[in-house]
Amino acid sequence: MSTALAQRSSPTPQTPPAGSAKGGGAPAAHQMAKAAAVRPRAGWQNRKSYAAIDLGTNNCRLLIARPSADGFVVVDAFSRIVRLGEGLAGTGRISDAAIERAIAALTICAEKLKRRHVTLARSVATEACRRASNGNDFIERVYRETGIALDIITAQEEARLAVLGCHALLEPGDGPALIFDIGGGSTELVLVDTSTETPRILDWQSAPWGVVSLTESEIFDPESPSERLLAYDRMRTRVKDAFQALASRLPRDADDIRLLGTSGTVTTLASIHLELPRYDRQAIDGLIVPAEAMRGISSRLAAMSIAERRQLPCIGNERADLVVAGCAILECILDIWPAKSLGVADRGIREGILRGLMDRDGSAR
Repeated sequence: MSTALAQRSSPTPQTPPAGSAKGGGAPAAHQMAKAAAVRPRAGWQNRKSYAAIDLGTNNCRLLIARPSADGFVVVDAFSRIVRLGEGLAGTGRISDAAIERAIAALTICAEKLKRRHVTLARSVATEACRRASNGNDFIERVYRETGIALDIITAQEEARLAVLGCHALLEPGDGPALIFDIGGGSTELVLVDTSTETPRILDWQSAPWGVVSLTESEIFDPESPSERLLAYDRMRTRVKDAFQALASRLPRDADDIRLLGTSGTVTTLASIHLELPRYDRQAIDGLIVPAEAMRGISSRLAAMSIAERRQLPCIGNERADLVVAGCAILECILDIWPAKSLGVADRGIREGILRGLMDRDGSAR
């Protein structure tokens, strides 16, 4: 399957929802990529503000930016863990508590959109709303109470936006690259050809396991390290089975393969690798980490109790119960795509949305 990144729908931002369908260190090139997530057309002096909201199964994230000569300048940002998909696997519905958390976060986003005089925005919702039987009802309530029109995007569109937002951080090379996004309710894997300026999607898969859904598949915190590792192995087996479809189609004789991840899992593990006392985006975005180092950190975290993980910088209370599921997913990705190193991106869907909005608006001008 081949999909050009330029092929996309043209959403009407912030219009009422109507029947939304479910559907090591960085080299110099990476340091340059950190400065700009998107490059507007030459001579474009548009100073309007653009916004992207990504409501995932675990996080609500907002990014507001203005185009600049070498990319875009972020003027405001917001991120909050809302756990929209909490309990979804068991009930098939978004819970009342999760809805309230999400609306509280989106209310803050709406205030920021107004304060920053945003003229063009796109807001998307992903796996939790795709799965939930009350997903459309939730979207309609969000619009009534906040004025934010969430678009429930397909898994394919989610993968496309993630690639569009972070592909600039891929290590230089001629071989194929696998870009992945470990979310709260699903994981997107995208095989891309980078022989052209804009990567071309060769193949992709959305697996129904993310850090929230996989964590909830193991309903207890075992007392001993050996029991915890057994639970970890069970999670890896579930993910391995889900990845089989794409794994069977990946090229086996390719040289110079590259791997790039965008998610809280990879940024958290990269922070542990660098032994950071607190999270630092400038140190993480564009970092290249040996794959074996990430495997070692994953195994170590899997043997720890939740209480022990809470004591680690860059994990804390919010990620202590979810990070092991992310480690299981990451190790399965390394199994099917055995790259020697892993690129880490603290960017993705929001940056992909902003690039699309700015490109489209520039074309209109």
